[in-house]
Amino acid sequence: QVQLVESGGGLVQPGGSLRLSCSVSGSIFRAYPMAWYRQAPGKQRELVAFILNNGNTNYADSVKGRFTISRDNAKNTVYLQMNSLKPEDTAVYYCNTQYSLFPWGQGTQVTVSS
Repeated sequence: QVQLVESGGGLVQPGGSLRLSCSVSGSIFRAYPMAWYRQAPGKQRELVAFILNNGNTNYADSVKGRFTISRDNAKNTVYLQMNSLKPEDTAVYYCNTQYSLFPWGQGTQVTVSS
């Protein structure tokens, strides 16, 4: 069974940066477009960004220009570089395929606060 393990979250001040990582078990990683999602308290989980197998990317309007998604197929890992963080970016961040086909991991908490 595929397992997703997110890491890299933490507490950061507004304007700061974090880099999230998601390790995907199994050899099927490179077959799927991958994505990052987030869920803030009291809100539904939302798609933040996704990256296709050819490297093309797409971002939610709220993070466009600040976040960058990337992947390393050799390491079965997808990354999310987050810059110019805002308090409204506070959420638990999850990775999954573009259509959330795998069981969800535990996520990684990102808190943006002064």
